[in-house]
Amino acid sequence: MHTNLSQLAPGARIVVRDAEWLVRRVDTTSDKAKALSVVGLSELVRDRRAVFLTNAERKIEILDPAQTRLVPDASSNFRSSLLYIESLLRQTPPTDGNLYVGHKAAMDMVPYQLDPAIQALAQPRQRILMADAVGLGKTLEAGVLLSELIRRGRGKRILVVTVKSMLTQFQKELWSRFSIPLVRLDSIGLQRVRNVIPTNQNPFFYYDRAIISMDTLKQDTDYRVYLESASWDVIVIDEAHNVAERGRSQIQVSQRAKLAKLLSQRSDTLILLSATPHDGRARSFASLMNMLDPTAIADPDNYGPEDIQGLFIRRFKKDIQGQVSHAFKERRISKAHAQASPAEEVAFNALADLRFARLEQRRSAGELFKTTLEKALFSSPVACLQTVTHRIDKLLKSSDPQYAEDIAALRDLAEKLAAIRPADFAKYRKLVDILRKPGGEWHWKPTETSDRLVIFTERIETLHFLAKHLPNDLGLRPDQVAVLHGGLPDVDQQGIVEDFGREEAKVRLLLASDVASEGINLHYLAHRMIHFDIPWSLMVFQQRNGRIDRYGQSQTPLITYLLTASEHPRIKGDMRILELLIAKDEEAVKNIGDPSALMGVYDIEEEEKVTAKAMESGQAAEDFARELDRNQQTQPDLLDLLMGQAATPKGEAAQDVIRSMPSLFKDDYAYCTVALRFMEQAAASLNLDIEPTARIMELDAPDDLKYRFRLLPKEIQPENWRFALTDDTSRIQEEIVRSRKDESAWPKLHFLWELHPVVEWINDKVLASFRRHEAPVITLTHGLEPGEQVFLLTGIIPNRRGQPLIQRWFGVAVAKDRFAGFMDLETLLTRSGLGTSALPNPGQADDPRLKAALSNAQNLLPDIILKARQWMSTQRAEFESAINAQLNAHLKGLEKLRDRHKQGVRTYLAGLDIAEKLKQSRGEQRIREIEKVFDEYISWVEDTMTTEDQPYLKVVALLRREGA
Repeated sequence: MHTNLSQLAPGARIVVRDAEWLVRRVDTTSDKAKALSVVGLSELVRDRRAVFLTNAERKIEILDPAQTRLVPDASSNFRSSLLYIESLLRQTPPTDGNLYVGHKAAMDMVPYQLDPAIQALAQPRQRILMADAVGLGKTLEAGVLLSELIRRGRGKRILVVTVKSMLTQFQKELWSRFSIPLVRLDSIGLQRVRNVIPTNQNPFFYYDRAIISMDTLKQDTDYRVYLESASWDVIVIDEAHNVAERGRSQIQVSQRAKLAKLLSQRSDTLILLSATPHDGRARSFASLMNMLDPTAIADPDNYGPEDIQGLFIRRFKKDIQGQVSHAFKERRISKAHAQASPAEEVAFNALADLRFARLEQRRSAGELFKTTLEKALFSSPVACLQTVTHRIDKLLKSSDPQYAEDIAALRDLAEKLAAIRPADFAKYRKLVDILRKPGGEWHWKPTETSDRLVIFTERIETLHFLAKHLPNDLGLRPDQVAVLHGGLPDVDQQGIVEDFGREEAKVRLLLASDVASEGINLHYLAHRMIHFDIPWSLMVFQQRNGRIDRYGQSQTPLITYLLTASEHPRIKGDMRILELLIAKDEEAVKNIGDPSALMGVYDIEEEEKVTAKAMESGQAAEDFARELDRNQQTQPDLLDLLMGQAATPKGEAAQDVIRSMPSLFKDDYAYCTVALRFMEQAAASLNLDIEPTARIMELDAPDDLKYRFRLLPKEIQPENWRFALTDDTSRIQEEIVRSRKDESAWPKLHFLWELHPVVEWINDKVLASFRRHEAPVITLTHGLEPGEQVFLLTGIIPNRRGQPLIQRWFGVAVAKDRFAGFMDLETLLTRSGLGTSALPNPGQADDPRLKAALSNAQNLLPDIILKARQWMSTQRAEFESAINAQLNAHLKGLEKLRDRHKQGVRTYLAGLDIAEKLKQSRGEQRIREIEKVFDEYISWVEDTMTTEDQPYLKVVALLRREGA
């Protein structure tokens, strides 16, 4: 037997299996039943979490609000009632597009970082590409949106997918600043999972919130199967350019794109993060847009701003400089020239004069092997020697006599490269001189724990050379130098990044390949960076420099480029082109924002080819510069075109959408202080220590709180299970910095705000302070008129998916036993003084007059509930009136777009020169796919925006005037 299941909504109290449960979440299953995520309230099941399926339970009873028992509150100043009401208020989900919580996270809030959340919450589905430039804080922007979704009950299950080196960084950032606990599924985490859960258990069912690398998902076939059967509320894909369909042939990229497409279908909300979201091709960017909204683009080669409006946001440092002048220091750039040694000049001359008989016959411009050798030599002689040796070995294995002449030429070059000793390597000697030279801004002090250095190089062999020689030449111990490259296991990569930002770690110098140029934070203890070799791609400049020149850098970033000066005209000219790229990168950062606009290809490999072609053609650097300027003027950025006439949001809307949910307490700290003391008096052994001046509270976790942490990351569990929390965001930020000096590198002081698991536990505990189907009675000495009573109710009307769509708190006033009207919550709180003034409790629980008055009020309840239902129906009618026009327009637009998709298929097939039968088969298959996508989306829209006239009502409290 079920009561009306359409009334089920978060906050409802239900009776299942003779126990009372609080509904925390309602989901629709594949067979249209409801899955109720609940937490136990009655004694035998208290704090237990469970999921009930409505089609599997024999009886689910929603407590009838008309049968609510009115119970006098005997606590001092009605503390029990205030806590009970507050806990219900805190479980009230916002149902509009304003910001209620994300802006209060433990960060220095700047308005532009709220724009992505504002934009996403204005859409029917929160699916967005955050494409701000390197270093502007996309992780924080994602955290703001995630916080808002969690507050709305739409973020219980979260999956974050990122690159291997960023797993710990992303996990720690979301926990420290937003209290979002992600279980890290790296190689060690996966092994831990396999040891804990049953063999056939899907880990993505076991953990609600997890973070994993795309490569792990791609390589582990078991986890691919698990993905296909799991779903989430939110999926975040970091460095999303790695999953775009960029028209390459590498199977790795193809696998990532396919996996990302699968993920995009497994969640309501999808958040993509990338500072380099396209390669200049409309089709590539369309692949990301189609992940966000598969109905948006009918023709991936031909679409406009109106097709993808609201799906992405992109800003550069120049756009928001005024908001973050304190957080961004203007970088200082320098170039260090090293005159080539005689041994190097011999090698340069040999390379410049090198001619191949067979090797480059089928190579196109920008792909010549000779250019590959020059690029390697510009990195280091050992890198070039390795490239030469590998090619000789490959040619010898082919046993083709036609390569004999080329082999001889390569051997001659190899001999000259091998003759370059470390003492002859001018660029390396220059590096040592710079780092050892006393005085000046570049006097690096490796003895100081807070002065760390990053050296980037493209070639792994160069990394090994530097790792071998630098410690001795700089007087460093081996453990003071770390080498980071993509061939390392994920745990090693995370450990190196973690140690580099941790003050107690021994590492002082990080030698990194370009795997470290993507996403990771290196600015905590480092403001110096050296490019040991100069990138041939402006995108790589942007990525590398963004590791230390980013939001939150406290010192002036010092960036140095090392260049070798050769006497050979050809080598000198090619090096001049690289110097030009340095200048153009700096110019672009200050003026246009995106250096990639200068080359106009928006892809690292393609940019390197542009540079290579300029060198191979012998183009003068000045001519190359003019060509780049023309590109920027004549080939606007694809995203600029796709933004259309829309102004770039720069935080202007932030203040207009920041709101506060109603509360009876000044802030989270005040609420938790009162609640914890109340709980301790109720025999909970918490060993409380509350310091109001420092705004820190400490408590020992009882067993039921420990139980809640059993499936959360081990890293966030406090030592000896003693929690220390504060709502002071400046203290939290200080603790985040301090924790980098600690061996664990995880903050010990937790952020006290409404999303923290401890605060959620407090909510549930005080909510259970009144028994099943009870509501407190508060007798006031002032505020209400003599004889006046106000029934405080909350009403929710969910959509078909069980998500609250209309939520109201209101009072039903009664004067002399007659209905006197409705009262909004703000008016009621103002008149009664709830939460703003001390309410003396006259303690009349045993007074016969009070008992008689409550009996009378109890008899009024059925009529009160009837009036409340009628009022909620009018609220629904107003909502439907406002939303129906929007909903109908949206559905009509979808039907037009469906027809465009179908016409696009017909046009494409008409141009194919294949058999008519095959053409028809392909067309029918594609049309079926289109129908499926649109039918599913239209069904989602209707289920999300459609309500039933069956509100869930709860009697929260009765407020009455003393003597009434």
